[in-house]
Amino acid sequence: MQNPEVVMIGLGYIGLPTAALIAQGGAYVHGVDINQSVVDTINRGEIHIVEPDLGQAVKEAVSKGFLKADIKPVGANTYIVVVPTPFKDKNEPDISFVQAATSAILNLLKEDDLYIIESTSPVGTTEKMMNFIYEKRPELKGKLNIAYCPERVLPGNVMHELVYNDRVIGGIDEKSTQRALDFYSKYVKGELHKTNARTAEMCKLVENSSRDVQIAFANELSLICDKADINVWELINLANKHPRVNILQPGCGVGGHCIAVDPYFIVSDYPMESKIIGTAREVNNYKSFWCAEKVQNTKLKFELDFGRKPKIALMGLAFKPNIDDLRESPAKYIAQRVLQNANNEEYYIVEPNIQEHNVFKLTNYTEAYQKADIIVYLVNHKEFSTLPQSNEKIILDFAGVNK
Repeated sequence: MQNPEVVMIGLGYIGLPTAALIAQGGAYVHGVDINQSVVDTINRGEIHIVEPDLGQAVKEAVSKGFLKADIKPVGANTYIVVVPTPFKDKNEPDISFVQAATSAILNLLKEDDLYIIESTSPVGTTEKMMNFIYEKRPELKGKLNIAYCPERVLPGNVMHELVYNDRVIGGIDEKSTQRALDFYSKYVKGELHKTNARTAEMCKLVENSSRDVQIAFANELSLICDKADINVWELINLANKHPRVNILQPGCGVGGHCIAVDPYFIVSDYPMESKIIGTAREVNNYKSFWCAEKVQNTKLKFELDFGRKPKIALMGLAFKPNIDDLRESPAKYIAQRVLQNANNEEYYIVEPNIQEHNVFKLTNYTEAYQKADIIVYLVNHKEFSTLPQSNEKIILDFAGVNK
């Protein structure tokens, strides 16, 4: 491969599709990941995650020599950081991976290079990394282009949305913003919106916090409706007939590495001001606990009614329908909690989007449905809609499969 134009640090659910997109555009991309297995997989032209159209994009980019993966970065003109930002104790954001990625390229940076953070980050992270770089490389002060540009894509449709979604681009100064905008304009057909780095950082957090708050309202409704003996799916459908009402669908909680996580970036830094955002997180977390308790109570009632222990199918582990991503999954939490309270019942764990799991023994969804007495829908995977609605089964539908 020729000298790369772009170094992509982090080859996960966002980094790899972005690297493939840029490589498809004819730029030489050097992808970096600390996992040697991930590196080897990509260099074979294969992928380690499930995402429509990504496999073909990576295969073509690698075969044509536009994409190469390694565990170490090399010199380039543009560096994009797309690494995890996990949490420490008490939901405090940890930007150490972003700093480690920045440290890895410190000695490679040169005047007029473009450095972009895409990782979801607390407000002020871009400025912190700027100060970190200039502290270590004072001769570059004011001579780099530094910007923040959050991703805003939907798993399962990433390759399309990377191109057609609008993007928010915020630099540490006007020159950096424009330079980043010029870069993304080569690959993105959606509108590019200029702002500053702090606003761009907060924009990403606010987008997902807004969704979390709206889902919390739906989940709270589902708890109320359960007590009031009202079908929450019918209720929401009817309420949404109002021209100015648009209630979202409830579920068994909120998962994924965005909506279930990003609100904590705001709550951690602004605890006194973020009352609604913080409460929404509590509601959505409680919904998962409530679902697990509902399974437990249904199991005990079955034993009393039928004088034997039930066979239980837990349907779905992913954090949303029709993907293989289990990060922060409420369904996975519920399955774990239910199994912790197991007392010689027979369980069937179902997740049609993965072949195997290192904790759960997986069962085919049709087999699980046939064998189980209690069917617990945790995720609304498309496969589940093909299953019959049998009156002989006890159905706990937390996902709206049979709504």
